[in-house]
Amino acid sequence: MSTQMAKEEQNEASSVAADLVSFLNASPTAFHAVDEAKKRLRSAGYEQVSEREDWSLETGKKYFFTRNHSTIVAFAIGKKYVAGNGFHVVGAHTDSPCLKLKPVSKVSKGGYLEVGVQTYGGGLWHTWFDRDLTVAGRIIVRRENDDGSDSYSHELIRIEEPLMRIPTLAIHLDGDVRDAFKVNTHNHLVPVLATSIKAELNKLAAENGPVESGVATDGKKDNEKHHPLLLRILANQACCEPQDICDFELQACDTQPSIVAGAMKEFIFSGRLDNLCMSFCSLKALIDATSSESSLGDETGVRMVALFDHEEAGSNSAQGAGSPAMLDALSRTTSSFSSDSKLLEKAIQRSFLVSADMAHALHPNYMDKHEENHQPKLHGGLVIKHNANQRYATNAVTSFIFREIAAKHKLPVQVTDLPNPVNVFAYDTGVHECDNKEDFDFVVRNDMPCGSTIGPILASGVGIRTVDVGAPQLSMHSIREMCAVDDVKHSYEHFKAYFQEFSYLDAKITVDI
Repeated sequence: MSTQMAKEEQNEASSVAADLVSFLNASPTAFHAVDEAKKRLRSAGYEQVSEREDWSLETGKKYFFTRNHSTIVAFAIGKKYVAGNGFHVVGAHTDSPCLKLKPVSKVSKGGYLEVGVQTYGGGLWHTWFDRDLTVAGRIIVRRENDDGSDSYSHELIRIEEPLMRIPTLAIHLDGDVRDAFKVNTHNHLVPVLATSIKAELNKLAAENGPVESGVATDGKKDNEKHHPLLLRILANQACCEPQDICDFELQACDTQPSIVAGAMKEFIFSGRLDNLCMSFCSLKALIDATSSESSLGDETGVRMVALFDHEEAGSNSAQGAGSPAMLDALSRTTSSFSSDSKLLEKAIQRSFLVSADMAHALHPNYMDKHEENHQPKLHGGLVIKHNANQRYATNAVTSFIFREIAAKHKLPVQVTDLPNPVNVFAYDTGVHECDNKEDFDFVVRNDMPCGSTIGPILASGVGIRTVDVGAPQLSMHSIREMCAVDDVKHSYEHFKAYFQEFSYLDAKITVDI
């Protein structure tokens, strides 16, 4: 590769990484991630449709809908699409492990005002100590209309400045911490908001007066459920009175921004890479693969991205991958062009899902935690995940399809089906070696637990062919994770190529005939 070409590729990688960092910094919660996705889709000409209304869809047009404002499905219909044709989907999730505020968050101990939180997902909770934290999420606000009636709205909220901190215990008071830092998530993981004496001196609580909730069902006033100080901060941000905050879903968030870092600027340091990195890459790929007038001209299928909430908690919710959200999207799109209900079954069998969730990169300080022949590397491209017990939904056919797409576009993909692992691109008649990088299909050691994804949930619930993939990363489920800039670019390009190539490639494959 020439120096000029290498420089251009590096500039392109830097551009995609910078866009990811912008997306991450705009998305402290799943609600904000969906809101940012909506803005990008609208700018790209996507029209919002509502699940509460009838759909009137047209070929060559682009649409999206949200569910609970924490799940979003976007799709572009090919100009040559007819009912019964397949859907080419990339699925990811918008949520990450975090600390969510309890329905009764007011905690007062030892002269401190603290905020009660509950753990969400399987976080590395020790990483949340001694971080500058704030709150973000959504609130339900009562607003008075011009005619004097009330209306209620869901509004996003984010306090920019640090509000809270979970302090560690001094080493002098706990000598055992040198050997093991053990966290009791009930007793120890409680953020400090303020000291009660300072709050009293400022008379904030007294000045606010009693605050009653319009939706409380337990007889408690909000100033008994939450600190009036916290409510006043939220109300100021939302430009309302504390008593107009009817309810909220808030979580603690790190205030340190996402950045491109490392001595060679080769890493991204950020929270929520799992799984906003894959959400971003798939969304950007869909937008760019449908951006021109001609991009859908020869497309016979529907290109789709589905970003679900609640993967970290098992996906069993109205807006999780275990819900009918994606099946509903497939069904309603198909039925918009034909009333024949049997065509949906045909469409599902012609469809394909790329389940995209971050993968565990080889950790240089814990080499023994990885299976010897399956050690995903940073900069190596997307990792294809396998598990014999179906914790991942990949099989030989779906893995082959995804690798063939990479082959045509000379993209690295981490596989080990060769005696001497190298980046190999096999397409039609040739096998081409590229860049001398190692490739690894990913499986975990037999004596190590395996993470799960939305892939098997959707594969079994919808009946769609599925491959599980993900970009490699370190520090998964920490408050601060890291991945490689190159892998962000590789992921985006791989997903974009998938949208552009799948219809052509799938027509060549024979399995159930």
